Amino acid sequence: MDQKKEIEQLIQVSPFFGGLPPESVRQATLHLMTRSHPANCVIVLENDWGGAVYFILEGWVKIRTHNSDGKEVTLNIIGSGEIVGEMAALDEVPRSTDVITLTSAKVCSIPAQDFVRLLKIEPLAGIHLARLIAKRLRHLNRRLRLRESDSLSRVADTLLFLAEGQGKKEGEGIAIPNLPHRELSSISGLARETVTRSLIKLEKKALIKRDLESLVILDLLGLEKLIN
Repeated sequence: MDQKKEIEQLIQVSPFFGGLPPESVRQATLHLMTRSHPANCVIVLENDWGGAVYFILEGWVKIRTHNSDGKEVTLNIIGSGEIVGEMAALDEVPRSTDVITLTSAKVCSIPAQDFVRLLKIEPLAGIHLARLIAKRLRHLNRRLRLRESDSLSRVADTLLFLAEGQGKKEGEGIAIPNLPHRELSSISGLARETVTRSLIKLEKKALIKRDLESLVILDLLGLEKLIN
């Protein structure tokens, strides 16, 4: 299968584009450009103007900002099949966050005007976008509610959050990339050392297992019980 056909298939089954009329999707992606990026590469910078919406074909990216003390805060981590940069395209103001690759990634850029045109002609596209935003808000609200919880609950919730977004069935569990502890620290709001200790505890409880490339959640229900 050539790259163009592969991209078309991935787009057609993505949460945003899936179920939309093929001709509308074709028109919206007519000027699509695809680029490959290494890990730790900046795709979007805060305060840039929103000239494009980005579709993640492969890999993981993080959406980050900084608090008043200049500390990095990870707002979300998204992976293949998801879009990012849609807010700046819609309200035509500078971007409010950075988007950085966590792993090597293949990313498509869609001109903002093509994306907005799709929303105008396809009501279902607007519904899909609303669902996407609602899902991200639910994740953020849950993480905010857990800010006063113990560290083990917060790390468990972070792993569940990643599994819900981009987890893949792998043998006996759900696999997610084994992200650096500093990234898990930024998502959970905990010190890196605290994250490391919490992961060791979760391994001892046989709730997760780790290797160099991936972290496998062995017991989703067990993790959920920790945060309830």
